[in-house]
Amino acid sequence: QVQLVESGGGLVQAGGSLRLSCAASGRSFSTYTMAWFRQAPGKEREFVAYSRGTGRSAYYADSVKGRFTISRDNTENTVYLQMNSLKPEDTAVYYCTARGRAGIAVVTTGYDYWGQGTQVTVSS
Repeated sequence: QVQLVESGGGLVQAGGSLRLSCAASGRSFSTYTMAWFRQAPGKEREFVAYSRGTGRSAYYADSVKGRFTISRDNTENTVYLQMNSLKPEDTAVYYCTARGRAGIAVVTTGYDYWGQGTQVTVSS
């Protein structure tokens, strides 16, 4: 069982930056694919970014490519999402998620463990 706890959300003006953190419990963190999804009011939860276990491989949604960076510290069992040049349309609850198995990495059904989410609000 893996428990995930996100932090770092908040209110920021358009063009600003935030860094989200997700602390994971349990063993074998370095073998897990970690990802961030987000869900805006009235919308489906959508993929943002993922990082393979070693951290050398990352993939981003087109909407955040070039602005967001996912990284991880396997010694601290933590994954981060650095968000720069934030836009009002980035406003959502951001969720950290993990899986220790193979699967499609850009859909919610590809993951087994979810955090409680952290709110990010970008004002115009």
